[in-house]
Amino acid sequence: MQRPSNRSYSLRGDRMTRAQALAMEQYWGNYSIQVESPIDFNQILPGKEKVIVEIGSGMGEATAQIAQSTAQVGYLAVEMHKPGLAALLLLIIEKQLSNIKLIREDAIYLFENYILDNSLDGIHLLFPDPWPKNRQHKRRIVQGDFVEMVAKKLKPGGFIHIATDWQPYAGWINNHFAASSAFSGGVVPRPDWRVLSKFEGQGLKKGHVVTDFRYVKR
Repeated sequence: MQRPSNRSYSLRGDRMTRAQALAMEQYWGNYSIQVESPIDFNQILPGKEKVIVEIGSGMGEATAQIAQSTAQVGYLAVEMHKPGLAALLLLIIEKQLSNIKLIREDAIYLFENYILDNSLDGIHLLFPDPWPKNRQHKRRIVQGDFVEMVAKKLKPGGFIHIATDWQPYAGWINNHFAASSAFSGGVVPRPDWRVLSKFEGQGLKKGHVVTDFRYVKR
């Protein structure tokens, strides 16, 4: 099972602060999962009412705050950037959160090989890389194949929530989901649970307009 050669993310450096490195050394095994077979969410996040996958959890501020405010929901944070996972791990320890598991893996590879069909209550895709140049559009995570895959993995009535501050990408997202008969939904107001991350704040200072989408599997 090969990982996609056309990645939707940029591989950044793995340089960490001393605190992050110590957290990874001491606690990574307690809060992370290694996948060798399809994920049993009842096993890794027992007793949770719902399970939501965070695709690209970044530096973890939003994920940690969302998880803290909804303790009854389990979250699987999927991220390739090691310092970002370490930063989230520090927040988990600081806030004493027990409803987040971490995985360092390519999200497409994970979904295709280790997440069962009709197993997810929700997916968060917050501020994916917009790959703005025309020649880069093939690297955007939202593609026709992605929409089909998400439809398979969500339970009926499950949702995907997407936010972007790049308007051309917002149009791209809307067009791809509008073309699918598996979903209903579209642009929605910013939800209360989506806290303002440092990344989003920087974009707003530059005058970026943020668009939120919520699509529900029919």
